[in-house]
Amino acid sequence: MIVLAIGATGSIGRYVVEAALAAGHTVRALVRDPARADFPAAVEVVVGDVTKPETLGAALAGIEAVVFTHGSDGGGKAGSRAVDYGAVRNVLAALDHPVRIALMTAIGVTNRTGVYNETTESHDWKRRAERLVRASGHEYTIVRPGWFDYNGAEQLQVVFQQGDSGGLTSSTPKDGVISRRQIAQVLVDSLTSDGARHKTLELVAETGPAQTDLEPLFTALIADPAGSLDAVADVDNQPLADEPAEVLTDLEAVREG
Repeated sequence: MIVLAIGATGSIGRYVVEAALAAGHTVRALVRDPARADFPAAVEVVVGDVTKPETLGAALAGIEAVVFTHGSDGGGKAGSRAVDYGAVRNVLAALDHPVRIALMTAIGVTNRTGVYNETTESHDWKRRAERLVRASGHEYTIVRPGWFDYNGAEQLQVVFQQGDSGGLTSSTPKDGVISRRQIAQVLVDSLTSDGARHKTLELVAETGPAQTDLEPLFTALIADPAGSLDAVADVDNQPLADEPAEVLTDLEAVREG
């Protein structure tokens, strides 16, 4: 596949590029700063900015899949809106052909009352981005990883969970841990997995060796309900009636597209 990595120069995006190359994909990396694009020669580097839709055409042309690992990186409420959500909205709006999507958000994304979300609104905007992907009609997998690289050396057994509620409210590594490299591998593997289609999962690691084949884990998951904006078993605490007008407009636009 021709795979576009968004967030390619980030701490997980770099592993996505590595995993996609190892899987035999043709990899294109979207970057804002070419000076940071120290990738292998096989990677096609395209300069663009996810917050500026007019810069995305060259990056999206001819791709067959896109992996999102972008993040607002301490940008507060404005950054969450412009980047965590805006990147997904802008890419979906600019796409003119079907693609396979792997979107990384966060474990605990349905927790709206924690200090982190109340300060940044990051969970709310990431969840809105998930909803856009589900409404878009593209094939997708949404991965909600635990805390990056808080796992011990013996914690390499990948576990897929579903139902982002109950016990995922500590906003600490107690909610789950996973290595950055394994997050990237799950995202890349999902692109070619029949079992991963239209599924949303929480990703953590437990004590044990890493698996070499993730297909049984993808297959065992329950798909998101057809036509639903939320994942299977998600807590119903972000009603559409209370959403900003721009979000409702974006949802209508992506459905019509």
